[in-house]
Amino acid sequence: MADPKGFLTTGREVARSRPVEERVRDFKEVHVPGSLLPIISQQASRCMDCGIPFCHNGCPLGNLIPEWNDYAYREDWQAAGERLHATNNFPEFTGRLCPAPCESACVLGINQPPVTIKNVEVSIIDKAWESGTVLPQAPERLSGKTVAVIGSGPAGLAAAQQLTRAGHTVAVYERADRVGGLLRYGIPEFKMEKRHINRRIEQMRAEGTKFRTGVEIGRDMPADALRRRYDAVVVAAGATTARDLPVPGRELNGIHQAMEYLPLSNKVQEGDYVSPPITAEGKHVVVIGGGDTGADCVGTAHRQGAASVTQLEIMPRPGEERNPNQPWPTFPMLYKVTSAHEEGGERVYSVSTTHFEGDEKGDVQWLHLAEVEFKDGKPARKPGTERKIPAQLVTLAMGFTGTDQENGLVSQFGLELDARGNIARDDHYGTNVPGVFVAGDAGRGQSLIVWAIAEGRSAARGVDRFLTGASTLHAPIRPTDRSLTV
Repeated sequence: MADPKGFLTTGREVARSRPVEERVRDFKEVHVPGSLLPIISQQASRCMDCGIPFCHNGCPLGNLIPEWNDYAYREDWQAAGERLHATNNFPEFTGRLCPAPCESACVLGINQPPVTIKNVEVSIIDKAWESGTVLPQAPERLSGKTVAVIGSGPAGLAAAQQLTRAGHTVAVYERADRVGGLLRYGIPEFKMEKRHINRRIEQMRAEGTKFRTGVEIGRDMPADALRRRYDAVVVAAGATTARDLPVPGRELNGIHQAMEYLPLSNKVQEGDYVSPPITAEGKHVVVIGGGDTGADCVGTAHRQGAASVTQLEIMPRPGEERNPNQPWPTFPMLYKVTSAHEEGGERVYSVSTTHFEGDEKGDVQWLHLAEVEFKDGKPARKPGTERKIPAQLVTLAMGFTGTDQENGLVSQFGLELDARGNIARDDHYGTNVPGVFVAGDAGRGQSLIVWAIAEGRSAARGVDRFLTGASTLHAPIRPTDRSLTV
């Protein structure tokens, strides 16, 4: 362990953020560069000798958290980086984007603020990149087997890297023009700058992974052609079918899915546009959905110069303390103030949209809503609470319902779906079609980045086992394992 008395002598201290008035003028990451390293060793010292590290169970990847906390405390950054990479292909992604269920499971968190595990993680990997110790790990020999990975999000990238390192020849197919999936176009730059993706892709290219962008399997290439070309296929296409809002006025101009709005802003940062085709500049913006994607829309609207930003959520406002039915070490639903919420705007809970109202040109101008209360688990509108708010740009961030089936990928492969509408798979991530595997949101449903990487690694083990009869690849979870925190 680290300092035996660290948790008694050192208080929790997290990364410092740039001032709001500064950061809303750009899309750079919100945290002050280099602010973590001076404090991170002392923060790592708070990791206590708890006997049973529940943080392992809280993390779907099974990260060796106490071990790399100890190395960070001793400032042995190379050893810390090695232990970090032993279970996680992309800790710079999770260290910035994961909601840290490990911290909710931290034993210290029973009666004190938990260890800043996420901040320690990102400090270790940033130090590793800075010192040049993150190097390509090309396989010593090739197996002669070929694998196609459909989708270049975190699940697809993790599966591809693991399989490449196992000696298989891997090609990743991505329908967008750049590699990264939702990491590239769904996550705003102020949460994670895309240089972090770019250098990982370069590492993977150096290891031997091939990338094919602008190719949508099911449309640009038939599924049967892919199966003939490769010995195995991993479907990591995500859960990209967005939940819609079928209320009167939905057809008005200015109402968009979040994943129509956010990618255009990211494309501006990539240099594809001077200004985004859909912009919040000077408009009253309403974001429907209170999750992380909704917060991303809020932060983007601030940076585009919105006149006002209102975020709506149908559920009641969560509490600031654990609910009795969400005891430690489960991941609790708590009231969370993200960096985007710190920047302004209004959050409204327990409301439901009744309809939209537009002008003579067909542009949305008003959103009509009503308060709701839950009866028998279902929301019911409260009479007399109807009102309207200005809305010239509306983004729908209400989650996703499953894998896109319109492009023919599911039907062309002949894949079976489970009761939740996701691609069904067995304990080795295999589908009903021999040689076709599934990982990430496509099989699990909409979930966290840490789950996506864990599933990618586990699916890679299943593929390796299918191709060679056995596998030494690390597999943190099984598809049926629901014991870990969601």
